Amino acid sequence: MGNTYRSDDAVGLIAARRIEEKGLPGVKVLRESGEGAILMDLWKDADAVIIFDTFQAGAEPGSIHRFEAGAQPMPEDYFHYSTHLFGVAEAVELARVLGQLPPRLIVYGINAKELAPGSNLSPEVEKAVPEVVERAVREINAFRTAKRPH
Repeated sequence: MGNTYRSDDAVGLIAARRIEEKGLPGVKVLRESGEGAILMDLWKDADAVIIFDTFQAGAEPGSIHRFEAGAQPMPEDYFHYSTHLFGVAEAVELARVLGQLPPRLIVYGINAKELAPGSNLSPEVEKAVPEVVERAVREINAFRTAKRPH
């Protein structure tokens, strides 16, 4: 999720592109710049979903927060600081109520520093991209290993 024209809000799109560039077999990467409401359609029929999004919750810029959104409600403070009108947290919780969550749903929130118009990430958020991508790749590989028949 993100917006390429709102500085740090692009971090989710950039992380998704880096995952896509790795060419992981069986991994479908989608980059969405709209509102969170579209997510429920996008994750329909998926076994596992990883979402990258920007938020501001008083943490250090560039800090990475991981939520097992499929297993527990999204933290309340995530609702108030999303950069979308109907954000990821709202989409997750609506899907939970409707029984439409994917079996495995991980949300990585990267704390933003700058959300003003612009096309560059702040240095703090840029520095977080390789780490969040590596963490997501480890999750993808672990999920694929667990899914293999023994």
